[in-house]
Amino acid sequence: MCKIIAVANQKGGVAKTTSVRNMAYSLGELGKRVLAVDFDPQANLTASFVDDSTSVHITIADVMNKAMDEEELPNKVEYIHSHGKVDFIPSSIHLSVVEANLRMEMGSEKLLSNILEPLRDDYDFILIDTNPSLGPLTINALSAADSVIIPINPEYYATMGLTDLTKTILKIRKRINPGIQFEGILMTMCDMQTNLHKEVCAEVTEAYGNGMKIFKMQIPRSIRVGEANRYGMSVIDFDRKSKAGLAYSEVAKELISNGNKANS
Repeated sequence: MCKIIAVANQKGGVAKTTSVRNMAYSLGELGKRVLAVDFDPQANLTASFVDDSTSVHITIADVMNKAMDEEELPNKVEYIHSHGKVDFIPSSIHLSVVEANLRMEMGSEKLLSNILEPLRDDYDFILIDTNPSLGPLTINALSAADSVIIPINPEYYATMGLTDLTKTILKIRKRINPGIQFEGILMTMCDMQTNLHKEVCAEVTEAYGNGMKIFKMQIPRSIRVGEANRYGMSVIDFDRKSKAGLAYSEVAKELISNGNKANS
């Protein structure tokens, strides 16, 4: 059974794209069929999968435009690409134009859902990388998702905006997507030895631990992450001994375990 997971936080710089890239890789390594969807106009996830973006001719922006115009969608082989054990749907800056048009489109919240639903039979996990906002693109991603992972880096103000995000998710559950769940909070870019890290983790646990899962594995801050991103690689593929890469592998195992519990 396929699970669609949006990775969302309107705060930038919390490793959303890095988390999608590395969770997708790790799930693929564990034998799961994975599709990563770049739903951010910055297209950083796409850049991590392809060396030359000009080789990508059809992106999620094109597919969304077709859906808005109620035209027949392209064949999936035209816009779904493969990179190792992971499939992905690329993005481009043109998605920002789509976002502007979504604001004027009646009933546009379910467009991405309508695109992804027919793909469920092909995958075990579909991971959606979102842009840092609570605008129409993120609303579309949350409307399409079965669950949400919220990455947080343990700095002061890390929880700023988290209340707005959770309220938005609860509104979407009530009005658009009654099945959406909180997959959990993922602590990223962690410097485990600092008092700041310990204080923020305690703050997040106190504020959200009773009503929302917090992933057991925390992603450590590592220079290897930036280096891997530069070369368009997952962290663990770049450095097999990387603590960050190994941590993402453990997160992938937690995701699989969560799915097994839900199905039992």
